[in-house]
Amino acid sequence: MHFTGTVYRNPYWPTFPLLEITQGCTHNKCKFCTMYRDVPFRMSPIEHIEEDLQEIAAIKPDATTIQLLSANPLALSFDKLEPILVMINRYLPQMEYIYAATRVTDIRNKTVEELKKMRELGVKEISLGVESGDDWTLDRINKGYHASDIIEQCNKLHEAGIDFWMSFLNGVGGKEYSRDHAINSARIFSQCKPMLVGTGGLVLFPGTPLLEEAQRGEFTPLSEKEMLEELLLFVENLTCDCTFITHHTVSGKNLTGPDFLQRKDKIVTALKNEIEHGDMDMLAAIRRNKRTL
Repeated sequence: MHFTGTVYRNPYWPTFPLLEITQGCTHNKCKFCTMYRDVPFRMSPIEHIEEDLQEIAAIKPDATTIQLLSANPLALSFDKLEPILVMINRYLPQMEYIYAATRVTDIRNKTVEELKKMRELGVKEISLGVESGDDWTLDRINKGYHASDIIEQCNKLHEAGIDFWMSFLNGVGGKEYSRDHAINSARIFSQCKPMLVGTGGLVLFPGTPLLEEAQRGEFTPLSEKEMLEELLLFVENLTCDCTFITHHTVSGKNLTGPDFLQRKDKIVTALKNEIEHGDMDMLAAIRRNKRTL
């Protein structure tokens, strides 16, 4: 297999097989991330993609799922993606689900009709790392789009019949904008109606501009208790029914699962209990031990 560097994949999707069709991230400017900092974006040679599919077909010819790599492989134009999707189905004829993480901006260069064709070829579920629905926060962390862009592109995905996840990055607005980040994100997420909402807690990794800004006093990180209070505010204002997942802010006990609206009161109660009685030193230690997003 032609894996050219560290492999990042969604652990909630089937983890085999994986197929690298791009390297790096087209944006590579988010202030909290170093995952692809030294990896220029490029498409994998089509010969490598075909060789990898031949290898997968030899090992698991009956594969029904596959996860595309790397950071945002759907950044490729439809004209470049379609032959790859057709090739996947040719080598793996029982293919049902082709998964990929991607950016909101990657949907912009595709029409609804092209997205429908992608769904027919197996792209039925994608993950959008939106991080926030608050315009000030999105600008602050240099995501490269605004809340109106999120809504517009998610509407296209709904029209095309492609399910999608949305991620909320707890704490990324800093102390001064925590409330706006939580409430405005919940409002935009609720309007977009994703099948799944995932939340993770901000970690200021070495080499990130956000850590450097924090060290200069230009960004004020939240304490562990403030992170939980922000997450609670986000949950209280989230009104779409979805699967809800949280990780590396709290343990996730009693929080993660389907049917969010049915479980919302229990999630709120669990968060309030964690805020009141949780071991903040332990949560801080868990955060300090994180090495990557």
